[in-house]
Amino acid sequence: MGWLLLIIAGLSEVASVPLLKYSRGFRRLWPSVAAVAALALSFYCLSRSVMTIPVGTAYAVWTGIGSCGAVVLGAMVYRESLRPSKLICLAIIIIGMIGLRLTS
Repeated sequence: MGWLLLIIAGLSEVASVPLLKYSRGFRRLWPSVAAVAALALSFYCLSRSVMTIPVGTAYAVWTGIGSCGAVVLGAMVYRESLRPSKLICLAIIIIGMIGLRLTS
């Protein structure tokens, strides 16, 4: 259950990224409310996941999901570049997350 909550936490953080962009610095009400809700869900799920997963592992995986998800989302939605060097770095992050999962 802890790993499922951790994945939900990471995906909620990824969901907050475009909402933060659309909130325009928390000047637009509904995108701001949605961003805060997504981040609150993310922190809640992270806090529950660390009850069964070592905190260092959980935090590294959570930030890894958020980082990779934000880069992929940026490439898909905002047409940001996805050069081979970025793909290599994303692969390193993903390999690290898999390694942490296998050793936990």
